[in-house]
Amino acid sequence: MGDDQWLAVGLGNPGPRYADTRHNVGFCVIDALAREFRIPSYERRFDGEFASIHTDRGQLLLLKPLTFMNLSGRAVRKAVQWYKLPLERVLIIHDDMDLPLGVIRLRQGGSAAGHHGVESVISELGSDRFARLRVGIGRPAVKNEGRSYVLSPFPAAERPLAERVAFVAAQAVLVWHREGLTAAMNRFNGLRIRLDESSLAD
Repeated sequence: MGDDQWLAVGLGNPGPRYADTRHNVGFCVIDALAREFRIPSYERRFDGEFASIHTDRGQLLLLKPLTFMNLSGRAVRKAVQWYKLPLERVLIIHDDMDLPLGVIRLRQGGSAAGHHGVESVISELGSDRFARLRVGIGRPAVKNEGRSYVLSPFPAAERPLAERVAFVAAQAVLVWHREGLTAAMNRFNGLRIRLDESSLAD
């Protein structure tokens, strides 16, 4: 196990109350991949919603933890242990207030930068040496309103761009899976996503 398998995990909170919130952009990216590959439904595995995609590169495993954000690492650890995955084949997708909406960034390792979902993953895996796909959501106008901001939905004016970002981020996941992290970083880091762009990945 692990020789031809990669794991992409989108972080978020379960249930309709959180479905369209900024904190759930990780779920939205996984859902965009599932739509692209016409996956009809998810399985319940590893304390989450799980699906697998077969590509010319191998098997891309998709996971949305249902443990709530602060315990996301539990689901990630179970999947990593089951498939015996090296951490170089794990990608965590999450929201980031330090980036504006329309910007995504990939990187390898590093601190959680205050993101509780990423903190949980680091704690459960005992390492920070997994790849991240940070999806920008911008910052609230009032500095101390971060929690209510991430747990609120995108306003109607931002929703089309947020959906576009999820699609482009899904393409970044596929490039990571097929060509590696460096290729994905070179292709997507620094990109400003707009509504009039065509697909950015083959």
